[in-house]
Amino acid sequence: MDKFKKSPKASKPTVTKNPVTTDLQINYELNLAEHGLTREQVIATERKLAKFANAMDSVVRIPFTKQGLGADAALSTIPLAGDLAGLALTSYSFVLGRRLGVPASKMTPAVRLALIDTVVGIIPAVGTLLDIFIRPSRKTLFIVHQHIQQEYGITETTHMDRPFLHEQLENKQRNSKFWRNPVVAWLYLHIPDILGLIFIAVILWGVWAGIGWLVSFFGRVTGFG
Repeated sequence: MDKFKKSPKASKPTVTKNPVTTDLQINYELNLAEHGLTREQVIATERKLAKFANAMDSVVRIPFTKQGLGADAALSTIPLAGDLAGLALTSYSFVLGRRLGVPASKMTPAVRLALIDTVVGIIPAVGTLLDIFIRPSRKTLFIVHQHIQQEYGITETTHMDRPFLHEQLENKQRNSKFWRNPVVAWLYLHIPDILGLIFIAVILWGVWAGIGWLVSFFGRVTGFG
């Protein structure tokens, strides 16, 4: 009898402090289920799209800019055939976007940009130069991320900003608890930034040392030291 008396108290529903957030989360889960997706699958597919966009549009990045050169620009150096091949490859990004449930209507700007890229690319030299700025795969990635943020509530960007490092870290985390440490994971994902800071520090130190040596040399030569 005591068990039956206590059970209503144990099953008392908990009061949520933020029902709006809960409703949004439920809506995100329903949207995922509607397309037969999980949060992990969405992140993995968007990461695949980010890797593809990097390969097509920014393998080599112009220093201090977000512009770069990739396979698309390289293919455009081959008249017509290269541009058609670039269009065929770019269509893979559209397939990935549709796989994540992005409506065709949302993909229209990226498709239009890919067609413009193909037509412009036919122009010798000028087309290759413009390929630096016309980046349909990168546009597709932007559209896809906006969609999954609105529909699935996925706001993280690390997997698309650093897709290769993110994938490597994920593999390491499956085999070792060490890599699941938030600090260790953050440091690993920001290796390029850390190396960049070290490189800048070395350059600044070299400039400062060079100026000091020049001042000292000038003083010895002129007698003003």
